[in-house]
Order: sequence, then C-alpha cells, then structure tokens
Amino acid sequence: MNKQPAVRIARWSATHPWRAVVLWLVFVAVCVGVGSVVTTVKATDVDLSVGESSTAAAIREAGKFDDHPQENVLITAKAGQLDQRHAMAVAGEASARMHALPEVLSVGDPAPAPDGKAVTLPLTMRGPPEDGDAHVQPLLDATAAVQAAHPDLRVEQVGDASLDKGIGDQLGNDFEHAEILSLPVTLIILLVAFGAITAAGVPVLLALSAVGSSIGLAALASHVFPDSGSTSQVILLMGMAVGVDYSLFYLKREREERAKGASHVRAVEIAAATSGHAVVVSAFAVIVSMAGLYLADDAIFNSLGTGSIIVVAVAMMGSLTVLPALLAKLGKRVDRPRVPLLWRLTNRGGEPRLWPALLKPALKHPAITLVVSVGALLALALPVLDIKLASSDITTLPREIPAVQAYDRLTAAFPSEGTTNVIMVQAGAGQAGAVDAQVGALAKRVAADPLFAHDQKPRVTVSADKTVHMIKVGIPFEPNTEQAKQSVERLRGDIVPATLGHVPGARTAVSGEVAGNIDYTQHVKDKLPWVVGFVLLLTLLMMAYAFRSLVIALSAIVLNMLSAGAAFGVMSAVFQHSWAEGLLDFHSTGAIVSWMPLFVFTMLFGLSMDYHVFVVSRIREAAMRGMPTREAVRAGITRSAGVVTSAAVVMISVFAIFATLSMIEMKQLGVGLGVAVLIDAMIVRVLVLPSLMSLLGKANWWPSRGVRRASTQVVPDSAAATQPLAKIGG
Repeated sequence: MNKQPAVRIARWSATHPWRAVVLWLVFVAVCVGVGSVVTTVKATDVDLSVGESSTAAAIREAGKFDDHPQENVLITAKAGQLDQRHAMAVAGEASARMHALPEVLSVGDPAPAPDGKAVTLPLTMRGPPEDGDAHVQPLLDATAAVQAAHPDLRVEQVGDASLDKGIGDQLGNDFEHAEILSLPVTLIILLVAFGAITAAGVPVLLALSAVGSSIGLAALASHVFPDSGSTSQVILLMGMAVGVDYSLFYLKREREERAKGASHVRAVEIAAATSGHAVVVSAFAVIVSMAGLYLADDAIFNSLGTGSIIVVAVAMMGSLTVLPALLAKLGKRVDRPRVPLLWRLTNRGGEPRLWPALLKPALKHPAITLVVSVGALLALALPVLDIKLASSDITTLPREIPAVQAYDRLTAAFPSEGTTNVIMVQAGAGQAGAVDAQVGALAKRVAADPLFAHDQKPRVTVSADKTVHMIKVGIPFEPNTEQAKQSVERLRGDIVPATLGHVPGARTAVSGEVAGNIDYTQHVKDKLPWVVGFVLLLTLLMMAYAFRSLVIALSAIVLNMLSAGAAFGVMSAVFQHSWAEGLLDFHSTGAIVSWMPLFVFTMLFGLSMDYHVFVVSRIREAAMRGMPTREAVRAGITRSAGVVTSAAVVMISVFAIFATLSMIEMKQLGVGLGVAVLIDAMIVRVLVLPSLMSLLGKANWWPSRGVRRASTQVVPDSAAATQPLAKIGG
C-alpha cells in the first residue's frame, strides 16, 4: 500500500465519501460563521508606520490626543465666478443641518478661499478617527440635501472619513465585479477543458468554498496580524486561481486513469500519488514563498502573507479531502451532462499534434532555443533597471470617487488642507514654553520657504499633559512629487534640528503622508534582499527534497527568476509610463506601488512552482519508464500540456479581471501576475525548460540515481506514476 499522506487521505475520502463531504461542509460553515461573528481588526497608523514615521506615531499615541474625524463641506461655483454672499448663506444652511446631527461634535465657521473661488465649512465628528467611515453617511446625506436645494452651486464633502468610505465602497464594488466576472469566465474555460458541466463545476465550487472559508479565517487571524485593507481581494485572487488549478490537476489525472480502465478508487489513488502529491509540493512552495513576507516585519506584508497562506492551505486541503470523495461518489457521472462539440474536442484519442510541433525547436536545437528564449526574457526584464517605487496615495485613487473629486477642488482652493507634513515633539512638561518658542521659530522658517503652503500658519495641538506637541505644516504639492519629498528632507535635515532640536531632551520626528511614503519605500528596499534570499533558499531545499535532485531545484529557481524579472519589466514599462493609461484606465504616477514588487515576487515564485512541479513530475514519470531524456521531456510536457494550459488560462483570466478593477494596486497585481503566468506557461515551459533539460540529459537528476538507473530498465506505467517524488533517489 502506498504510504504517502496524500494517498492515504484520498483513499479514506474515496471509501468514506459522505463523511468527507459532510466534514468539509461543516468546516466551511464554521469558517464562514466565524467570519460573520468575529470583527476584523484593521491595522492602525502605528501598525502601518515604519522608520521615523513609526517613531512619530508612537509619540502621537503617547500624547493621548482627543482626536476626532475632521470633515469639510466645500462650496464652489459650477461655472463662472462664485457669489461669495450666496455661498456663505449656503454654508450657514449646511451648518444648521450639521448641528442637528448626533454624529457631529462641532461645526466651525465658514471660511472663504484666498482667491474667493470657494468656501469651506469645517466639521468635527464624534468618536475616534478610525471609526469615522462607519458614521459619516448622515453627514454625506445632509450635504447632498444642501446640494439638491442649490443646484446652481457645487456642494460636496471631503475628509478622511468620507474618503475612507468612498474607498471602501469602491473596493466593495470592485470585489463584486471580480466575483461576477471570474465565475462565468472560469466556468467557460473549464467547460472547454472538460467538455462536461459537472466536471467544470466541481473545481469552481471547491474554489468558492476555499475563498469563503479563508475570508472567515482571515478575520480571526486579523487579531494577530491586523488587516491592511486588501486581504479579502488577495484571498479572492489567490483562491480562484489556485483553488481551480489544484482541482483541475487532480480531476484531469483521475479521468486519465479511469479511461485506462482503473476503478474509481484506484483512479483516485493514482491521481493522489501523482497530481495530488504535486499539488502538495506546489502548495507548500507557495506557502513557503508567502511566509517570506513575515521577514519584512510590517503590517501590510503580514496581512497579505497571512491571507495568501490561509487560502492556499485551504484550497490544498479541499483538493486532498472532499475532491476525492466527490470523484468517487460521482464516478462516470462527473462527465455528465456533456457539451457535445466540446466533449468530442477534449476527448479525442491519440497523441496531440500541436505540442510536439511547438516543442520541436527546443528538442532539435536546444542550445540555440535556450539562448534566444533566455535573451528574449532578459530583454523583457530590462525596464526593471529603471523601476521606481512609491506608496499609493490620494493621487492613485480612482477619480470617480466623489470624495476624491472634492479633495482635488479643496486642495486647489486651500493648499494647506491637502498634503500635510506632521512634526511630533515630545519633551517634559516643564519644557512646554521652550517648545512653544521654537515652534514660533519653525513657523517663521516655514513662512519663508516656497516648499510649504502659506495660506495658513502651521496648526499646533498640545496634549493635555503638555508633554507632546503636534505641528501640521501644509505643502502645495501632491504627495509623490519631488517637491513634496524635498519638503520632508528640509524639515528633517534642516528646519526641525535648527529649531526644535535646541530644546534640551526633546524627542522629535517628522511624519505625514509624504514622510510615510519615503520611509516605507526605503523599508521595502532594505527588506527585499532578506525576503528574496529566504524564498530562494527554502524553495531550493524543498525542491531538492521533493525531486532528490539539486539540478532540478537550481534550474527551477533560475527559470522562476527569469519569469519574475520579465514580469517586473512589463509592470515597469506599463505603469511607470502613460502609454497604457487609456487601455487599463489608470493615471500613471511614474512608479510602482511600494509593496508590489516584494509581494508579487513571493506570490509568483510560488505560483510558478505550480506548473514546474506538475510538468517536471510528468517528465520524471516518463524517465522512470526508461525513456531517453529528450523523449521523456517531449512525453512529459505533451501529456501535461492540456491540464497545465487550462490551469494557466484560468489563472491568467482571473488576474486579467483584477487588471480591470479601479484601484491601482489591483491593476498592478493583475498585470504582474498575469504576465508572469503567461510567460511561464508559454515561453518557459515550451522553450526554456525543454531545451535546458535536453542539454543537461541525465545530469538533470543529479545526485539521484533512481531515474538514471531506470534508463537501463523498463518501469511499468503504474509503478512510475505512483512512485513518490521524494523517493526518486531510492
């Protein structure tokens, strides 16, 4: 009896199908129930901050400021000159409405813009800032009522709470859009792959159950690793991709063995020993890669890594437990009802002709093919040399969000209300007078410097115990501009040391959106070598153990590095320039989102192993039957081509859907992963891998002797198929 855990689990599930199905349904129900009961913990500013910004966040927290969400009602003319008297009267009407709301703590006096083109009404909400988006809707309704009463003016609202709500609503719409599109697209692809409705529906149902379960588990995990805001989207992205792929690999092999005459249980066993084991190896490759994100030691990567690991683990569990049970119970009914034309196309007998033709250059002229294909991938990777990183900010948000449009008009009229640098000062209570004096000196320096806004003086807030001062200095530039970065450098390197630095024992730190972007980008650059090194080393060890071949492990890493480099090159070329803005509906900021390269690298490195493990496993099976290397490569790739191509098309389709979403992070994620899978499936697998393995010959399996011994003797198909990957050296 085969002792592989995957085979033992599959055999139990296949012989106890109802128990396995019920246990899976209970597991899914419990996870979804937990998600609906447990509150998702969101990452705070302290969690998200790094570097000097983290110090500033800690000082601010020590000050125990009575912070509340701040909003603004903005009144401008839709056309022509603004009637100031009329605008002030409308502001008074808005003030009266806001005063009547229990969510509003106070309403300030309306203030005209210096150029007379706008009037703003400042509002302070009750409750902490992090809860503002949950309670801002009544204020938005009041603003909308004023707008309806005065159609000649533009009356709108903006602030952190309304922006957060707008972003949350947009993310919800995007999530729904992705779900609605991904389901029919995936079903159509699987119908083409299987030619039968039940066979196409099983992987989709399992993927959806994995996504739902993982979102519930992620809510629980957020109490350890707070949610950074994109975890659910990443779970959907990963869950639909790997959930369908794992089931697809398993189901295809089970059908193949059943077609050869194996019983339902025996077909499930062989599928578990081959495709099932490959699924376990590739899933652990993804998990190991994503675990590398914890070395980055920040809330964003902890959150994204946790969500990815959860959904991959759940998808793997489903493919090893409930899927064998369903296949054993359904038997031949999994191939019903059939779509006649598609069924004939996908179940034609004989050797496929397309893939041997595609592989011919790599097998006939491996050296030339290898040089040309690797050269093409290196050319695609060239734009990486000019890659620029920047954090996502207000400029990267979709302009169709009403609060974003209002923000643009507010900052045009009141520059100090836009991008703001925040200076935190902590000193003894007895030093409050000295700090106040130096704040005055700082204000004079700022007033004389063109890098800062001059429509308002720096705004100073002092903690109740007089130990912490918070100074907000506006700048008239967008966050990711060079001038904005220079303003932070001016404060950190000159103005703050020359003023507040003279207060004995004072602790200072400069934060704000721009400073946070600078600190986080540097943080990612500092952590990148550690994460990459961890992923490469662990992947090398795992692949070497799985195949008992150091050469296979090293070649897998080199090939995946080529795919990753080419994908990053395409991302840089697309998103750092404006030529694709119309096609993908985005506004280029000239940079890639800071966390994207590290996250995409770990994700695609794991996903690339998905195909590599599966294809090399089939090549190894052929080699174990005594085939020469080139013939084994041809047979292994040809026999795996249908399922791997279907899986790649599913992944590319899901990733392409994410490239159509409105948030720039999701667009970059979709393009990067989609291009990587396309390159991996169509260039690496068709050209680079076969040419490299053909050149290496028997050396592919060094130091293992199992495959090399098999070349001198004939190994039966069933024995080669069920031989565990980790036993090939035996």
